[in-house]
Amino acid sequence: MKKTSIVILNWNGAALLKQFLPTVLIHTQTADCEVVVADNNSSDNSIALLKEHFPSVKLILLDKNYGFAEGYNRALQQVHSTYVVLLNSDVETSPNWLAPLIEYLERNPNIAAVQPKILSYNDKTKFEYAGAAGGYIDRYAYPFCRGRILNVLEEDRGQYDNVEQIFWASGACLCIRRADYMKAGGLDSDFFAHMEEIDLCWRLQSRGKKIVFVPQSHVYHVGGASLNSESPRKTHLNFRNNLLMIYKNMTLPRMIETMIVRIVLDAAAAAHFLVQRKFTHAQAVVNAYSDFIKMRPAFKHKRKENLAKTIQPKLTKQYSGSILLDFYLRKKKRFSDIIASR
Repeated sequence: MKKTSIVILNWNGAALLKQFLPTVLIHTQTADCEVVVADNNSSDNSIALLKEHFPSVKLILLDKNYGFAEGYNRALQQVHSTYVVLLNSDVETSPNWLAPLIEYLERNPNIAAVQPKILSYNDKTKFEYAGAAGGYIDRYAYPFCRGRILNVLEEDRGQYDNVEQIFWASGACLCIRRADYMKAGGLDSDFFAHMEEIDLCWRLQSRGKKIVFVPQSHVYHVGGASLNSESPRKTHLNFRNNLLMIYKNMTLPRMIETMIVRIVLDAAAAAHFLVQRKFTHAQAVVNAYSDFIKMRPAFKHKRKENLAKTIQPKLTKQYSGSILLDFYLRKKKRFSDIIASR
């Protein structure tokens, strides 16, 4: 059995595999590490490409497209390494990217998962949207990152080059103990995609585990390879899954307060889409609330289980303020400015 498995989930991503997989293999040529591609029943030439050009890669063939969350759940049932890295197919690794992550977990048994510094593949001087230098959420469960507030990306000048406990680690490159992943129930398959790693990290923390950013490792992420920021589908999943995450993980008083505020703020977001003439995005927000209401009864048992297993209800890395008020009213658009003001 290998100590570490790098697991790449693929769906019709032959071009990305051809571009980025060679670098992953070059940078992970160690006896105790394997590279695995789990395929979500692709209809392109992904499998033929892998068999012909990457015979050393272990293949897991799924019978349909299970999405990001369930695809990884099924893949990780078939690997048995101590550590697994969920790595997006559009990530370029760097030399020695893996060792600092594994070494940190080896030295700190109370840490469940770690994340490297995630920089933009298209502009390597800047942080990348999906993870940057570690993820946080605010009082009302809006996510943001060190190095990325809403859509504003900071230049990486080493300002976040310290090991830091964070709220969530990005699913673009998430290094986690397989035992902790399985014990927490893995990614929520009902999310399909988007916010599922934040939900997982929330559950891990509430059960006494910690998530950490390790800057000694860095990778470059293209981002938006499956759904770009202009996709109404992405808007729908982000709003819907965020509401489901709140319902699953917050205590009743906090959930009521959060939901009241969220209805107002999300309505404002929908109105903003209308002003921008992004009518399909505005409809996506409305549909997200409709789907949340429909799905909520099926999530009652998940909420009950999460709260029953919670031993740390107050999460230290949840920001007590509102990232939207900081950004739009106080004009604070860097993580360091927001935290310094508290």
